[in-house]
Amino acid sequence: MKLWGDTGDYLFGSVRLEALKRWRAGWGYPTTLLCIYGFFSTVKPIEPFLIPYLTGPDKNLTVEKVTNEIFPVWTYSYLAVLMPVFLLTDWLRYKPVVVFQCINLFVTTAMLLWLQGVAAMQAMQFAYAVVTASEVAYFSYIYSIAELKHYRKATSYCRSVQLLGYTVGSVLGQLLVSFNLMSYNNILVLTLVLISIALVTSLFLPMPQRSMFFHRSQERHETGNVEEQDAQELPEALGREDMCAVDGEMAESPEEPVRTRSCSQVLIQLWRDFLQCYSTRELLYWSVWWALATCGYNQTVNYVQVLWQHVEPSQNFTVYNGGVEAVSNLFGAATAYGIGFTQVDWAQWGELALGSFSGLGAAALFTMTFTANIWACYAGYIVFKCLYILLITIAMFQIATDLSMERYALIFGANNFGALVLQTIITSVVVDGRGLGLGIIPQFIIYGSYFSAIAVIFFLRGVYTIMRVRQSHRDSTTAEEEPPSLKDSDTCPEQRLSRRN
Repeated sequence: MKLWGDTGDYLFGSVRLEALKRWRAGWGYPTTLLCIYGFFSTVKPIEPFLIPYLTGPDKNLTVEKVTNEIFPVWTYSYLAVLMPVFLLTDWLRYKPVVVFQCINLFVTTAMLLWLQGVAAMQAMQFAYAVVTASEVAYFSYIYSIAELKHYRKATSYCRSVQLLGYTVGSVLGQLLVSFNLMSYNNILVLTLVLISIALVTSLFLPMPQRSMFFHRSQERHETGNVEEQDAQELPEALGREDMCAVDGEMAESPEEPVRTRSCSQVLIQLWRDFLQCYSTRELLYWSVWWALATCGYNQTVNYVQVLWQHVEPSQNFTVYNGGVEAVSNLFGAATAYGIGFTQVDWAQWGELALGSFSGLGAAALFTMTFTANIWACYAGYIVFKCLYILLITIAMFQIATDLSMERYALIFGANNFGALVLQTIITSVVVDGRGLGLGIIPQFIIYGSYFSAIAVIFFLRGVYTIMRVRQSHRDSTTAEEEPPSLKDSDTCPEQRLSRRN
C-alpha cells in the first residue's frame, strides 16, 4: 500500500510538473509576470499629492516654479525621446526596455525623495519622460510572445491590472495621508519598495525572439508584398471584421524563423504603412480627434492639482485628492467596460458622439475653472476624465477594427506623437515661463475653449455624416422600390432608340 501511494504521488507530481512546463512555455507565464510588473509599477500613492509635496516644507517650491518651470520639462523631454524609444523598443525586442523603464521609474522616485531645487526636479521630470515613453514596451511585449487568438485576453489583463494599480495607489495614498500614518517622504520610500518588486519581476520575463517591425518571421519578410497585394484585392463583401481576421492570419507564429531587417527597411515600410492607413478618411477623422483630445486631456491631468490648490488653498483639501483619482479611475473603467455591450453603429453615430461628449467635457472644464467649491471642482474632473476614457475607448476600437496589429501599433504611436506635438506647442506658449506663463485659471479657460472648439468641429461633422448616410439610404430604397417597367422602358420612341445606341 505504501509503495502504491509513493507511485501515485510520483505520477501526480510528474503530471503537475508537465503542466507547469506547458504553462511556462505558453502565453500565460509571461502574461502573469507582465501583470505583476504592471501592478507594482503603477501603485504610486504619492501621485495624487505631488503638488502639495513639492510646494510643502519638504521641497519648499512655489506653485509658479512648479507650474511654469518644472512640469513643462516633462512635455519637451517626452517629445524628444518618444520616437527613438519607440524604434529602440522594437529593435531590442521589448524586454530590455521594460527593465529600463522600471530602472528609470526607480531613479525618478529616488530623485523626488532625496534631491532639492528646481534643477533637480527638472532632471526628475526628464527621467519620468523616459518612463512614459517606454510605456510602449509594456503593451507591445505581449504581442511578441502570444498567439493572435490570445491578444484580446492578454491586452485586457494588462490594462486592467494597470488600472487596478493606479486605483490601489490612489486609495493607499488617501488612507496614509488622511490618517497621518506616513509622511510624504515615507510614502516615497514605500513606493521605492514597490518599484523594486516590479524590477525583480521584469528580470524574469522571457526574452521574445521576434518583434513587430525589426524582427519578423522570414516567411512574412519574403512574401509580405504578395500578401499585402492579396489583402488589397479581397472583395469588400468580406467586411471589416473579416479583413481584420485576414490581417491577423498574416501575423507570424512564434515557431516561424525570424529575420532581422535593417533600420532603413523598417523606416521605409513604416512610411508606406503610414500613408496607406491615413488615406482612409474615416480613420483620419478618428485619429485627428484622438490627437486633439489626448493633448487637452494630458494638459488637464498634468495641472489639475494646481487648480485644486487654487480653489481650496488650505492644506485640508489634500485629504481628498487620492479618493478623487480612485473614483475617476473606477468610473472610467466602468464606462469603458460598458461600451462593449452597446449596440451602436459607431461608423454612423461616432463623430456625433465625439462632438457631443467633447462638449460635455468642455462644460466640465469650465465648471472646474469658475467654481469656488472644491467638491464641484472634483465632480467636474471625474466627469471630464470618464468622458475622455469613454471616447478614447470608442476611437481605439474603431481604428483597430480595420488594421493589423503592426499597423495599429504604428497608428497608436503616430496619434500620440501628434498629441504630444500639440501639447508641446500649448505648453511652450501658455504654460512655460519663457512664453506667456499664464496662471492656472487662464490656462483652464484655454483648455475649456479648446475642447469647445473640438466639440463644434466634430458635432458638425457628425451631423453631416448622419445626413449623408440617411440620404444614401433613401436613394438606395427609392431605387429598389422603383417598378421594373419604369427602369427598362421609356414612353418615348426616341428615348428607346437613344438607349439602344
